[in-house]
Amino acid sequence: MSTARLNHFLLIEYIKTHQEQFYRIAYSYAKNQQDALDIVQTSVEKALRASGGIKEEKYIATWFTRILINTSIDVLRKRKREVLTDTMEDWIGARVEEQDENLDLYEALDLLKPEEKTLMILRYFEDLRFQDIAEAMDMNINTVKTKTYSIIKKLKIQMEGEVIQNDGA
Repeated sequence: MSTARLNHFLLIEYIKTHQEQFYRIAYSYAKNQQDALDIVQTSVEKALRASGGIKEEKYIATWFTRILINTSIDVLRKRKREVLTDTMEDWIGARVEEQDENLDLYEALDLLKPEEKTLMILRYFEDLRFQDIAEAMDMNINTVKTKTYSIIKKLKIQMEGEVIQNDGA
């Protein structure tokens, strides 16, 4: 079996095995089921068309994650031009295990730049290691760490400000 065919087969197996994780990542961006499913489907199509470009088997995970993230960000950019009709409850309803007190966190994440949001989602929602995030986002691991801690500080300040504003109202 040629390397290209083997990588194509391995990619298909990887996609089947991790489809729930891909949906969660896409949903973190799209905040509705249909868009999340569209993002995953588009990402899979892109990956299958380009599977011949996979150099080594060990890079399949980060290569596909990068495709998924870029597709998600593209959808967000397009959506900025559209009027949103989905409610926050739709998004939260899909995350049954999440508690209501996390609503402020999700709202704060929506205010982040796409790259910042991606770092937070991959690190804290998908529990990826810094090294895996660095590979998926094509960044230096130290840059990923620095940006992650900076974003956490930014979110903390923002959320504390909202608590103070809410208590004072």
